[in-house]
Amino acid sequence: MAVQSGQSARGAWARQDFVVEYQDGNFPTSVCFSAWGQDKVQELDKYQVGDAVKVSFNVKGREYNGRWYNDLRVWRIAPAGAASAAAPAAPAATPAYAAPAYSAPAPTMEDMPSDFGAPQGADEDFPF
Repeated sequence: MAVQSGQSARGAWARQDFVVEYQDGNFPTSVCFSAWGQDKVQELDKYQVGDAVKVSFNVKGREYNGRWYNDLRVWRIAPAGAASAAAPAAPAATPAYAAPAYSAPAPTMEDMPSDFGAPQGADEDFPF
């Protein structure tokens, strides 16, 4: 989607939404993610429609005028086949209880965004 940008009390901001489609059983499912910050928006330029990607994100929700808004904020995006230092080596044989193909390993402290643990309300400069 188009890049949105503006100016807040803390400076310039940029945001770009993008949709990832994955197979959920027999039907495709679409999810809209938000990339906040100029560096994340520029990182999206590496990918084209149809590329397989692995997205790491945080879920944020907030109330505004009696309505709730959810935001899936991306903090890392990588090609789907990219090796990760935190990912364990694949086993030689797939066990009978294998997780779905779209599951990801649990994040480590190195995976957390730089503002992890910031006081609540520290990032509440939304443009609406």
